[in-house]
Amino acid sequence: MGRDSPDEDEDREILIHQNNTKHREPHSTLRIDDSAPPTRRHSGVNFSSLNKRYLFAIFLPVLILILYVSVDLHGLFPANVAKVRLDSAGDSMHESELRALYLLKQQQSQLVAMWNQSFFNINNSISNQNSYRFFQDAKSILLNQISLNKQIQQVLLSPHKTSNFSQNDDAWNPAFGPDGCRKKDSWATDRRTIEWNPKQDKYLFAICLSGQMSNHLICLEKHIFFAAVLGRVLVMPSFRVDYQFSRVLDIEHINKCVGRKVAVSFEEFEESRINHLHIEKFICYFSSPQPCYIDKEHMKELKLLKLYIGKIETPWEEDVKKPSKKTIQDIEATFKSDDDVIAIGDVYYADVESDWLMQPGGPIAHNCKTLIEPSRLILLTAQRFIQTFLGSNFVAVHFRRHGFLKFCNAKKPSCFYPTPQAADCITRIVERANAPVIYLSTDAAESETRLLQSLVLVNGKTIPLVRRPAHHSAEKWDSLLYRHHLGGDTQVEAMLDKTICALSSVFIGASGSTFTEDILRLRKSWGSASVCDEYLCQGEDPNFIAKDE
Repeated sequence: MGRDSPDEDEDREILIHQNNTKHREPHSTLRIDDSAPPTRRHSGVNFSSLNKRYLFAIFLPVLILILYVSVDLHGLFPANVAKVRLDSAGDSMHESELRALYLLKQQQSQLVAMWNQSFFNINNSISNQNSYRFFQDAKSILLNQISLNKQIQQVLLSPHKTSNFSQNDDAWNPAFGPDGCRKKDSWATDRRTIEWNPKQDKYLFAICLSGQMSNHLICLEKHIFFAAVLGRVLVMPSFRVDYQFSRVLDIEHINKCVGRKVAVSFEEFEESRINHLHIEKFICYFSSPQPCYIDKEHMKELKLLKLYIGKIETPWEEDVKKPSKKTIQDIEATFKSDDDVIAIGDVYYADVESDWLMQPGGPIAHNCKTLIEPSRLILLTAQRFIQTFLGSNFVAVHFRRHGFLKFCNAKKPSCFYPTPQAADCITRIVERANAPVIYLSTDAAESETRLLQSLVLVNGKTIPLVRRPAHHSAEKWDSLLYRHHLGGDTQVEAMLDKTICALSSVFIGASGSTFTEDILRLRKSWGSASVCDEYLCQGEDPNFIAKDE
């Protein structure tokens, strides 16, 4: 991300609306140690009795649970786990499901206690290879039982869904393997869209000011929706007051996908209206904390473009801190105008038809996967990097750290996790995906990434954390960017990071980050989203939180 994403440098970055509505699933916090066995001897451990005791302790509660729950759940857990059918129970669970959950919670506590106490304590007592092999096998069995317990709870906590699960279904199968993280079906046949048929002499001037580039891209998506609703051509922001979007996006890609001229660069707009460079009317979407969410400094920058700015109107009371839900009818009624060029200010915080906007591919009718996507040069460079360093099966992690400690601790619960806990969460996903390598997109200091690398172990084997190396003339994966004078640009590198993450087999994001949200948008639209995608340590609270200042 630029070496790490400049999109993520601000403490004031606000969690976008859809994150506030996500439900977090409960997870157990496990203390897992997969390090190689030490050589120190301990003569007081009897491994013969240990084998019998731990195997008995692992399997007995599972057998009791299966026998007990199967009476009430009509064969929910048959011996071969061939198929499971959950009845749709309306708004409440059946009494039998509640009893099953109670038993599962008890079993979970016992399994986790067994892991954290007994296995942890004997780890330093192993003195021969056979004992070590048994220890590793028992750990694997126990870990699978804990995973199975968790997934059964998730099934029981979804009584409103009627689903058939087979032994190979990802939502059920605790076994780790390539099929454990299949691609998610993203495109819906009943996708709701709007046609974008603008009048070629009517323009909507896009203004995006809040946050960093990820926020601005979300703002642009919303401006596209407004332009389509209002039947106007979208004027992209000038690099003199905003990012140079032409370096990371292809404006012509938008036009080709829609099949007509729907977006123009500021320079093209400027050239076509050289003697009439006006924004004739500002109809402010937000009235607070200032009209159109434009402060005096940014208004001066707009005027430096030699734009004549006309009357500023605030048609309704709307605060960026408490945006109200608006409909397409509200937009048509409020912002309809006969003026040639209008602006409505920054709309990053606007809450308009969120179901439309969150669809894979977005709300506009077009013949591509998505309208806002990385330029072809960045996409090809990402593919070359993957071919060079990662291969077809890799997990990508957005490990946001800089400025995130204060931001996350202001939220309840916090989203900033100690590095060992983060490593544990990453390891669980890597095991399920059976991935040999991790791509790390981070702004963390080297001290944190070194610690993270030392803790991400699967079956005693270190899983490499790969970051983009500095440019080297002997490496050709990034030659396209340097040939086109894009190399070293922090925004290009941030978009490259996004693209690599969007193409991964499985993605682990940072809750509350718009950088992560834009990656998830691309994954849904490109069809690369996985059933294993989640936020880092999703469902868990940090196991340690610092006090406030």
